[in-house]
Amino acid sequence: MDFKYVAYSKEKKLVKGKVSAQNIDAARNLINQSGFNIVSIKPAASFDFSKLNVSLTPVKAKEIIMFSRQMALLIESGTDIVTALELLQNQVSDKFLRQIIGQIVTDIRGGSSLSAAMKKHPKAFSSIYHRAIAAGEVSGNLDVVLRQMADFIERQELTRKRIKSAMSYPIIVAIVAVLVVGVIVLFVLPTFLGLYESFGIEVPGLVQGLLSLVDFINNYGLFLLAVFIAALIGLYIYFRTPGGKYQWSRMMLKMPVIGRIIQLTELSRTARTISLLFRVGLPLPDILSLAIAGTDNKVMAEALTNIQHDLIRGEGLSKPMKKNGVFLPLMVQMVAVGEGTGQLDQTLTTVAESYEMESSDRISAAVGLIQPAMTIFIAIIVALVAMVMISAMYSMYGQL
Repeated sequence: MDFKYVAYSKEKKLVKGKVSAQNIDAARNLINQSGFNIVSIKPAASFDFSKLNVSLTPVKAKEIIMFSRQMALLIESGTDIVTALELLQNQVSDKFLRQIIGQIVTDIRGGSSLSAAMKKHPKAFSSIYHRAIAAGEVSGNLDVVLRQMADFIERQELTRKRIKSAMSYPIIVAIVAVLVVGVIVLFVLPTFLGLYESFGIEVPGLVQGLLSLVDFINNYGLFLLAVFIAALIGLYIYFRTPGGKYQWSRMMLKMPVIGRIIQLTELSRTARTISLLFRVGLPLPDILSLAIAGTDNKVMAEALTNIQHDLIRGEGLSKPMKKNGVFLPLMVQMVAVGEGTGQLDQTLTTVAESYEMESSDRISAAVGLIQPAMTIFIAIIVALVAMVMISAMYSMYGQL
């Protein structure tokens, strides 16, 4: 049960907070043990809308990166965890993260560890994050782990932004192309038809075909739109099922240009996850469980699950990887070297950096190919429509 309290510290500073306990007497004891003198205490409301907002609203990655770096700096300077969190709570600009930090402070004062308190807020702190923090608490190098997590999240965010920016240009160009062709077909060509009818001239076959297409769209456009939307909804529902997610992931990996980029991105993310968690001291089976939970690609998740099973049977990490074509030879060889030398974290970091560089080069090359291809496509469409219009004008002049 949760209890809200108002108290003041030894420095006569007023403090408000919340504590979890079995009853009000146990709550009083917890607050007194924290060094506070209680002014008032009462049961908290059974439903808190602020918690609902926090649970439904994800915190931006840049806020977690900044929080991790500042928290590491405060802990390194000798500040205790509760004081560091309270200082950061006053400085954080994101109101949802501020509420989360306040709830974490309350949980820690109630006897919880930092990692256990963070585990309650998956929208801000992922499973990889709070498990790494738990390892840092045990080893006593919490500041180092916080910095490593900040670097890890920052690299993931940079990769995501790079892919997003690469895909935005062709999408915008495709939308513009559809709009241009739509305006010409729906508004310009019907004007020519009216001009032909006013002169009583026979419409050329090519123009008549386009105008028939316009009439078909006008007559059955809503029906076609409904069918298209229904098909999209059906595909969306299917790809939300386990089988659909697997087929989508498999299809994305087999695409001509994007497939290789997605594979490199997934492998670099997996390599960095294993490297980070191995460095902080987690066992490999647990690391693979977190790597499986951290990927959205079901083919990669299946491959990592098979590796985890073989690892538990004593086959190591590189041998199971060699059996699956998802893992490229460089990663398999470097993992074997890391297992032999005991420097698995360093070799996987090298693999991640290599794949990130290759992925970045391939994204740049793909964007360089997409831009002229889309420009040529638009030019061909506009040229075809222009040729139809010009031929129609010459046909009209000839008949006149």
